[in-house]
Amino acid sequence: MAQLVGFIVSQDVAFTGHLGSILRASAIPVSLLDDRSVRDGTPLDLIVVDARGDAAAAMAIIERLRLDAPAATVFAVAATADSELILQAMRAGANEFLTWPPADEALQAALRRTVTRRDGAQNAPKGKALVFVGAKGGSGTTTIAVNAAVDIARLSKRSTVVVDLKPSLGEVSLFLGVRSQYSVVDAIDNLHRLDKVFLRTIVVKHKSGLDILAASDQFDRPGPADSTAVEELLGHLGRQYDYVLVDVGNQINSVSLAALYMADLMCLVATPDVPSVRNTQRLLDRVRQLGARGDRTRILLNRTSEPLPIPLAQIESALSQPIHHSFPSDYKTVSTALNSGVPLALAGTSGLSVQFDSFAKKIIDPAGSGVAPAPAVKRGPLGLGRIASLW
Repeated sequence: MAQLVGFIVSQDVAFTGHLGSILRASAIPVSLLDDRSVRDGTPLDLIVVDARGDAAAAMAIIERLRLDAPAATVFAVAATADSELILQAMRAGANEFLTWPPADEALQAALRRTVTRRDGAQNAPKGKALVFVGAKGGSGTTTIAVNAAVDIARLSKRSTVVVDLKPSLGEVSLFLGVRSQYSVVDAIDNLHRLDKVFLRTIVVKHKSGLDILAASDQFDRPGPADSTAVEELLGHLGRQYDYVLVDVGNQINSVSLAALYMADLMCLVATPDVPSVRNTQRLLDRVRQLGARGDRTRILLNRTSEPLPIPLAQIESALSQPIHHSFPSDYKTVSTALNSGVPLALAGTSGLSVQFDSFAKKIIDPAGSGVAPAPAVKRGPLGLGRIASLW
């Protein structure tokens, strides 16, 4: 039987002792470390955070754990199953939420998912994951994600999938002129059988070579309860595709955060106007809280036709980060491509299609050497040294 290595973050000695006894005697036994072992950097599979008292402090601890131990599964244990507290815990980065004392069935199921997540992490994804987030509605996030995906698939000749994580109102399939019988919800509801054969039945193949995992037609899914499954789904896709591009729209919620955790590159899509630049500043602050270094974020500026409402240099100064790529405003070309279901890369040469070609080449060959490197293996950014002193 697989054994997990865990640590309990709590000031309550009685709680730590009681929970420790439960975990050690569970069907999947957990070996619990002391403070010294954690400070020595022993890898952890599981961290339990006591959220029964000061919820705000517990949420702050969970956010820091996501930074310090990105590979560990985080359990939040609260006194009651309050819906707002569950949402806060998932937004902070908890993988599982349990009430105290935990029901045996719920605990065992959470531990099984932890083993699955750990074993999947050991079989490291080969693919590069790009997550596209809009600074506000109407930024053109889906346009950029879709056309970048088509060009990456076309130019790299490598396996590429685009995932639409927007519930009900996702437009990736529409932009590409395809219909799908299945959606991302079918994938997350069948993680136990998500091998290459099953995956081929739920994705749609585009003529560019791109695979499409369409949005759900349900307004409430994927939702907060699906965040852990979304994280697992993207891990599965990363092991089966060279490039995984994800459109999360302009909402920062538990699902989009799950995608951001898995991202190699976070592409923040903005437009050159005051509301968008302000929101981009806030997005940058948020993804930095998730532990994203500057080399993992990319600012994509859309609709940059002259004269700009705000000069590029002023935008870069406000964001304290350079613009990675700019896309000109071309409403007629984009509208024609959308209404025809033919992406810009396949609809003929335009200034905008040239820019998508250029952006895709930056992703495929960041060094500009002319040789497309293999996508980098994922790795956690930091160690565990501060976990033992979080309280």
